[in-house]
Amino acid sequence: MRSRSRWVRIRPRTIVIHVVAWAIGLAWLLPFVGVAMTAVRPLDQTSLGWWRLSPFSVTLDNFVAVWNNPGCPLSLGLRDSFLVAMPATIIPMLVGALAGYGFARFQTRSRDYIFLAVVLFMAVPQMMVAVPVYNLMIRAGLISSLLSLILIHSAWGIPWIILFMRNFFRTLPLEVEEAARVDGASDFKIFYKIVLPMSLPAMAAIIVFQFMWVWNDFFFAQVLIQNPNWYLSTQCVPRLVGQFVRPYDLLSAGAILTMSVPVALYAILQRFYIRGLVGWTIKG
Repeated sequence: MRSRSRWVRIRPRTIVIHVVAWAIGLAWLLPFVGVAMTAVRPLDQTSLGWWRLSPFSVTLDNFVAVWNNPGCPLSLGLRDSFLVAMPATIIPMLVGALAGYGFARFQTRSRDYIFLAVVLFMAVPQMMVAVPVYNLMIRAGLISSLLSLILIHSAWGIPWIILFMRNFFRTLPLEVEEAARVDGASDFKIFYKIVLPMSLPAMAAIIVFQFMWVWNDFFFAQVLIQNPNWYLSTQCVPRLVGQFVRPYDLLSAGAILTMSVPVALYAILQRFYIRGLVGWTIKG
């Protein structure tokens, strides 16, 4: 009787919503399934469509070929992407956290105007600053240097991280900070001893967002990195395409290797990531 009553409680609207949700989810996953199927099979089996399952054989040759590609080895591209993404995530996170704490806790006459200017920087498109940034890097001698990408991505990430952390800090209770201040703790000690440990969920969300943004960037990498020896992974994958040939098996393998790093990072920080996203949206 209990099982029957549970089925009776399910309304047609609920069934429709679930069916639509499952349909959207499957449609969204379908391209990823196609990429995975193409990456692990020989090209002659997928040239007429990855959904053809006869014949079907699994091989890792595509991954090996992409990893050791003579034109642009993806192994070196992943290394360079990692060398750029790590500092370009940590530097703006630390600077943005300090600035966000200042905007959240300290009152000055010009605070709101400065904060508005910082937020407006988020609206500037990359293409608008491409030429000035390129000229600046030429004068600094940083063209085809990974440092140029670290600097531009750090500068690009600071405004949104300030906004993110400022909103998150405003959700934290003031009582703990005031008690520490009464005990003689300085503002900086309160920040790194009390506030930062409480901000780990927000930090995890920032790491995921900023790392994925830097890792997936193609525009600035294409503008600033002209030496093939320092190409990033996002530059190596498109160069698998020849003038008359599109090796979809190699492209799929390269795409999987490239996206595996941010996916793994998200899987590791998922629990903190969700908490950080919920926390920063409570106050604005």
